[in-house]
Amino acid sequence: MSIVTQTWWLTLRRLQVFVRQPGYLVITLIQPMIWLFLFGGLFRKVAELPGFGAVSYVDYIVPGVVVMNALSSNMWAGMGAMEEIERGTMNRFLVAPVSRGALMNASVVEQAVSTTIQSVIIVLLGWAAGAHYPGGVLGVAVLILASVLLGTVFGAMSNAVGMLVRQRETIIGLNIFLLLPLTFLSSAFMAASLMPGWMRDVADYNPVNWALDAARGALASQPDWGAVAFSGGLLAVLAAAMVWLSTRTFRSYQRSV
Repeated sequence: MSIVTQTWWLTLRRLQVFVRQPGYLVITLIQPMIWLFLFGGLFRKVAELPGFGAVSYVDYIVPGVVVMNALSSNMWAGMGAMEEIERGTMNRFLVAPVSRGALMNASVVEQAVSTTIQSVIIVLLGWAAGAHYPGGVLGVAVLILASVLLGTVFGAMSNAVGMLVRQRETIIGLNIFLLLPLTFLSSAFMAASLMPGWMRDVADYNPVNWALDAARGALASQPDWGAVAFSGGLLAVLAAAMVWLSTRTFRSYQRSV
């Protein structure tokens, strides 16, 4: 059985858990709704600042909320790996004829599916709140793809940390440490032109900002596809590197048991 087939069946196994817990989807969308409706409504006049450039703050904030949701939800992926280890499920897979890469890839694919569903719902909520998407369906598709790639980066990273340290407290602490700095050292909620110079410099190396640049570029009425491809390419390369790293850490775990 090929690694693709194994990944497919292992992903279905993980998605069954997701389907049986629909309340999880609702809970994970509470925070994005708060950012979209409360934060977006409170700071709607920010778009009137000279140099901001957005038609409305709702238009501007929707990609930020989609990307932030992908970041925050995927950073907890390592908790799933911890549960598999504690229940002994992971050790059973180790004695089965299953590719180690398929085990880790299934987690990434499952997170990608849930991120896609959440992103589509946020886009629809933004549309209901009055947001416009000049880039059309293609622009929205790039936004969702960028959120999935970003989720892959941090989901794979979380899995790697879970395999290495095997402590819930470490994953929780890492998430708290990274979430807000990565979000606010990007253009998620404020135009880069209005950020302090040092923050713009940091944002250039922030994968959250790469996702936002690709998404907002594709959602523009006249997209610069070269710039979109550059930002998306950086994100894709980093995602592939993190998936490779998570697979390597799995092999390290295998040698320790």
